[in-house]
Amino acid sequence: MAMVTIRPKMLVTDESCYYWHSAARGDAIPSLRWHVSLSSPSLDIINKYNMLTAEMLVEQSVIYGSMNYSFAPEGAVIICFTSGTTGRPKGVVISHTALIVQSLAKVAIVGYSEDDVYLHTAPLCHIGGLSSAMAMLMVGACHAFIPKFEATLALEAIEQHHVTSLITVPAMMADLISSVRLKRIQKGCDSVKKILNGGGGLSDNLIKDATRLFPRAKLLSAYGMTETCSSLTFTTLFEPMLEASGTSLQMLAVTNSSPVKARGVCVGKPAPHVEIKICVDGSSNVGRILTRGPHVMLRYWDQIPEKASNSVEETWLDTGDIGFIDDHGNLWLVGRTNGHIKSGGENIYPEEVEAVLIQHPGVLSSVVVGIPDPRLTELVVACIRLRENWQWSDDSFKYSVQSNELFLSSTILRLHCREKNLTGFKIPKIFILWKTQFPLTTTGKIRRDQIRKEVMSQQLSFPNKL
Repeated sequence: MAMVTIRPKMLVTDESCYYWHSAARGDAIPSLRWHVSLSSPSLDIINKYNMLTAEMLVEQSVIYGSMNYSFAPEGAVIICFTSGTTGRPKGVVISHTALIVQSLAKVAIVGYSEDDVYLHTAPLCHIGGLSSAMAMLMVGACHAFIPKFEATLALEAIEQHHVTSLITVPAMMADLISSVRLKRIQKGCDSVKKILNGGGGLSDNLIKDATRLFPRAKLLSAYGMTETCSSLTFTTLFEPMLEASGTSLQMLAVTNSSPVKARGVCVGKPAPHVEIKICVDGSSNVGRILTRGPHVMLRYWDQIPEKASNSVEETWLDTGDIGFIDDHGNLWLVGRTNGHIKSGGENIYPEEVEAVLIQHPGVLSSVVVGIPDPRLTELVVACIRLRENWQWSDDSFKYSVQSNELFLSSTILRLHCREKNLTGFKIPKIFILWKTQFPLTTTGKIRRDQIRKEVMSQQLSFPNKL
């Protein structure tokens, strides 16, 4: 889809992607003129795919002398696609300036240095993975690669290469923790000193489990998006503290409380070069989150350059998120502008409800969606994944202490929501036990649209187990 949208002139691959050359031949990508291999393919492969190699290009430059270089207009460096969690993925045109300042911010805030060994857990086509890779290149750190993220592969790489830094999304962190629990091993994790989490907030339980798995690591969480060339804000969730008696671990409180509250998730303070403001309607302090600065994208790829702003740094970008800034200067996320559920005439943000549900000790993760309802317009449905050793019961109100079995039910979760002061109309009307992992994008974000479709397909037999 990206190649069809961008209409590239050249395709550059290594031996793992030779099949792309076959798929792109003919009229599939009419704009494509050159196929270049970074490896050393056989003569048969070169002839079969009409392929160029890096050596051929060097030879041509020697024969014809110095080459004429051309640069992309607007100072563009890359077209990076969004993950598509809220619709069709869009090509985002990012400038050299944005990539540099955002990478430098990560160096300064996370504390990357030339002594780091960085494990590439995120793909380089993802803005978070790309920005972190650039930060590591800037400081001269060592890079460790795995073919794709799998918890077992990542843990093996951490032990083998004495990895000191990596980035995660909540699903990755949960997989790492689950893998260690299944194998009952924890070798090599003491080498990790810095972990930057993105793509969603970590629950209290995940934070605690992560600090046990990586006891020497500073754990940070960042909020950002492709349109802002990665992270806008940062917050420290956990940091090893040195005391006179030796090394101890101390949980860092965010404004003296958990980073997850009923009203949303605290994502910390903006980087020094990032401006953020809240555009509110009426007397509420909750509104649309806007940002501006050198980190903002130039435009979307299909946007005509003449209609794009001449001064990107002076234009406020609407992030599409809803939130507020507290008295300490921390930004809190409440939900998405176009992701709210309309129920009984009220707006309900799924992230707010999920932030409450995840605080129950039996909930591993949750996704809240809205499904059509003739009376309320939309009905609030919560899909629940249970933590280890917990069981679901359709009519259980209490768990059995005598049998050491922990039970969870719709009744218990509704009571939990009330105890956490979640407004009545926001409490889910239906709870569904989700037995498998939630469907994810390639960058580890939850596919709400797909979950909503699956929930609607099971609507005939609510309450149901998926």
